[in-house]
Amino acid sequence: MAELTPMMQKYVETKQEYKDCILFYRLGDFYEMFFEDALTASKELEITLTGKDCGLEERAPMCGIPYHAVDTYLNRLVSKGYKVAICEQVEDPKMAKGLVKREVVRIVTPGTNLNTQALDATKNNYLMCVVCVENQYGLSIADITTGDFFVTEVDTDRKLMDEITKFSPSEIICNDSFYVSSIDIEDLKNRLGIAVYSLEAWYFDDDLCKRALKDHFEVKSLEGLGISDYNCGVIASGAMLQYLTETQKTSLANLTHLTPYATGRYMIIDSSTRRNLELCETLREKQKRGSLLWVLDKTKTAMGARMLRSFIEQPLIDRQEIERRLQAVEELTENAIAREEIREYLNPVYDLERLISKISYQSASPRDLISFKNSLAMIPPVKYIMKGFEAPLLKEIEADIDELADICSLIGNSIVDEPPLTIKEGGIIREGYNEEIDKLRNAKTEGKNWLAQLEAEEREKTGIKSMKVKFNKVFGYYLEVTNSFKDKVPDYYTRKQTLTNAERYITPKLKELEDMILGAEDKLFALEYDMFAQVRDTIAKEVLRIQTTAKALAGIDVFASMALVAERNHYVRPSINEKGLIDIKNGRHPVVEKMISNDMFIANDTFLDNGKNRISIITGPNMAGKSTYMRQTALIVLMAQIGCFVPASGARIGIVDRIFTRVGASDDLASGQSTFMVEMTEVANILRNATANSLLVLDEIGRGTSTFDGLSIAWAVVEHISNPKLLGAKTLFATHYHELTELEGKLDNVNNYCIAVKEKGDDIVFLRKIVKGGADKSYGIQVAKLAGVPDSVITRAKELVEELSDADITIKAREVEAAGSGSRKARPKKYDQLDLEQITLSATVNETDIIQEIKEIDIGTMTPVDALNTLYRLQNKLKNRW
Repeated sequence: MAELTPMMQKYVETKQEYKDCILFYRLGDFYEMFFEDALTASKELEITLTGKDCGLEERAPMCGIPYHAVDTYLNRLVSKGYKVAICEQVEDPKMAKGLVKREVVRIVTPGTNLNTQALDATKNNYLMCVVCVENQYGLSIADITTGDFFVTEVDTDRKLMDEITKFSPSEIICNDSFYVSSIDIEDLKNRLGIAVYSLEAWYFDDDLCKRALKDHFEVKSLEGLGISDYNCGVIASGAMLQYLTETQKTSLANLTHLTPYATGRYMIIDSSTRRNLELCETLREKQKRGSLLWVLDKTKTAMGARMLRSFIEQPLIDRQEIERRLQAVEELTENAIAREEIREYLNPVYDLERLISKISYQSASPRDLISFKNSLAMIPPVKYIMKGFEAPLLKEIEADIDELADICSLIGNSIVDEPPLTIKEGGIIREGYNEEIDKLRNAKTEGKNWLAQLEAEEREKTGIKSMKVKFNKVFGYYLEVTNSFKDKVPDYYTRKQTLTNAERYITPKLKELEDMILGAEDKLFALEYDMFAQVRDTIAKEVLRIQTTAKALAGIDVFASMALVAERNHYVRPSINEKGLIDIKNGRHPVVEKMISNDMFIANDTFLDNGKNRISIITGPNMAGKSTYMRQTALIVLMAQIGCFVPASGARIGIVDRIFTRVGASDDLASGQSTFMVEMTEVANILRNATANSLLVLDEIGRGTSTFDGLSIAWAVVEHISNPKLLGAKTLFATHYHELTELEGKLDNVNNYCIAVKEKGDDIVFLRKIVKGGADKSYGIQVAKLAGVPDSVITRAKELVEELSDADITIKAREVEAAGSGSRKARPKKYDQLDLEQITLSATVNETDIIQEIKEIDIGTMTPVDALNTLYRLQNKLKNRW
């Protein structure tokens, strides 16, 4: 029976250890893949599939990539969710006896890719570990390119999905319990593009996880890390460390601290709201342009861009922290010259967080160190300027900035300004830094003089004036003589190679010089590499200082960016309160106003509180601007709670704990859900999870079903929200059901608003202005005309709407007549929680009742506002009767 060759046997043994990985097996100048790996890689990478004799009857499928181009191919595989194990030659082939020793030196996965060229510099590349234990989820989140490491716990599937959506990890590792939980794993993979892998049970052993954490952070107990209360979180964090140790096979020195956080510390924004408000990407194109992040991001550094994104993803709910940020932004807004100086110095600063990670993982090149040094040179002037600020948060940032002069000096003294790309071919260490390197470099230089002298002497002795000393890697140094002078070559010349028009020779003296020169060169390259590694390791020991400084620079970058945006766009500092009052004067949508001319955007007011102005019912035709108005209110509140100035002429913002939006809907046929089912699922989530301190933005509830069902649901939802015992949340409720305007008189905390529209014959003009009162027409046909629907359809629609309206009036008249005669059976059956006598579709208003109500009003006890509201309500009753 045929057996595998020794080399292929070793390959198969290695592959058995890494069954879930594509194995990049180093053979000379190539990484080779065999068998199933070759079939997969050739297809995914679109490279040629060949075969190799492996000792079996059939050739083994094989494909390969050049080692110097490995990053390009590696990134393509990893981005598609594959794990790749890199197996390197770990001994010099010249020194090896038999097969060259090979070991897997690293496993690359979507969440552990260190290649910064393959990553978006403005966002983190998170790896998340999820542990499901008895209806509790422990979460650990890490970005090994920056050193960020977090832990928390949640107790419901929805909260878990909120965290997954917030961090958007590229990879999730989990225990088997999570894999069989109610979370839709295929949805995570296909819709969110997250690679999900379950790990073996031993990763989640309680004792192993605790030991891994204590060993890594060098503490005796978990109390020292502040995570002793996070039982599931400890398991998730320990499993994460063990996974990273297994895949990186090196020190995780850049993970210097584990930060526990409570999800209740930040505003809760579910995945639907993030999409609807387009916080970091647009809803349709998934592009940054057109999002809130696009408006606010004027950062100069990659570190600042990532921090700003995290601010937007996690608004604060602590008033003191919000005020500290606002104070910092205000001072930077008022000190434009100092701010712009800081931004100028930050402009050439590279990504210090990811550079120090590369240094810690020993993958940094000499050019990375020069970039690092040039960045550090910008720190002293930034720190000097910041000494002039008074805001407490800016003072803290200034205190955290370490000038790192010792590291900057070390790199400047040791590494040349323009080092080569390759690490092991010399030319890295600056002259004067190391005496031995200088001696070897001189020997190399002198060697060139020795060779030139030898060449001159041999020309003189032999009379061969065209003789030259040359070198190549195969033959070393040699004397080249053209064929026309071949007869003059002396006897002590030894032929090494014959060419078409020349001969190459070696002499004893040239051989002696070759040994001296090449020996010095090899020693020089080895010593330069060792010295570079020593410098790199010295810097790596200062990782905590560098990370702290990097975070501080990111902070000042973010606040300077928000100040610049506030100045350019005429934003104002919001006043923060905890009384539930949201009072926005001339508010604007931060994105929409940037997409159009500022002069064209119509500003609007918003007033919500926990009393009589808790719910605003907003009516008006489609396209008039209802959704834009509601979204801008939510965005202004969110901006205020990240510590940003807001687009308004004035704003008092009551802190909200959650923002929920229900804007638009679409089928989710893959999971068997219709438009209406999606809508109702989102409504159910809002009503069950919102609190009295939440802000709800609801658009067209009930539109996905029949008119009466939809109206009934919308009415009941408003009643539920308005009841402080049930919910009592501040709400903007846009609807096409004009009947809901009747709630203003029925519920004391509901107010009607509409979008002003100007009619010109059969045409309409949207004024985009929110005014008090309810819309009395839908303008659907006019909107259809604006959209470009053919005139024949518009004309027919007008005819039909008149016919239907006449028929509806006749039906209602009969119903009212029947009801008035005392026949209760003739009246339509009541809907749950709806009094149909209050609905315009089937109601009439008795003027005698209104006169009686006016007589009973005690004018002496009414405030002017109460009087106006009462007059408005009575007027609406008269207007709405048919």
